[in-house]
Amino acid sequence: MNLNGIGYDCHRLAPGRPLILGGVEIPHDRGLEGHSDADVLTHAVIDALLGGAGLGDIGEHFPDTDERYRDADSIALLETALTRVVAGGLEVLNVDCTVVMEAPKLGPRRQEIRERLAKALNLPATRVNVKATTGEGIGFVGRREGVAALAVASLRNR
Repeated sequence: MNLNGIGYDCHRLAPGRPLILGGVEIPHDRGLEGHSDADVLTHAVIDALLGGAGLGDIGEHFPDTDERYRDADSIALLETALTRVVAGGLEVLNVDCTVVMEAPKLGPRRQEIRERLAKALNLPATRVNVKATTGEGIGFVGRREGVAALAVASLRNR
């Protein structure tokens, strides 16, 4: 039986922070504000995995009230979440995700992001898809106030 999970995250853009998406630092004048490294893409993937496995959400496993996760590397959190999913007898089939932001354009770094996420998930890059779109000038994304990401993960019993 296949199981699917959906993940979503958003963070405010702020000066003095790196912009990290899918474990890759993207050159930009602002980064994402948050307790960890605020990698919205990886956070959405984590929630998709946990949701598909029926294991709750990122806030239950890595709460922002816990100082152990201050400035945490979200790829390391993803690897921990994957370990919990696999311990529950599941395997990841594929992940599809979308980053929603006005700038910078992800095209030049998309393959690198895809490969970084695939490595953390122990999947071939062909089973991890990364897309990008804009907010078309609408809402917090359109006003360049923040970045959002969505992810879907397909799992099955091993």
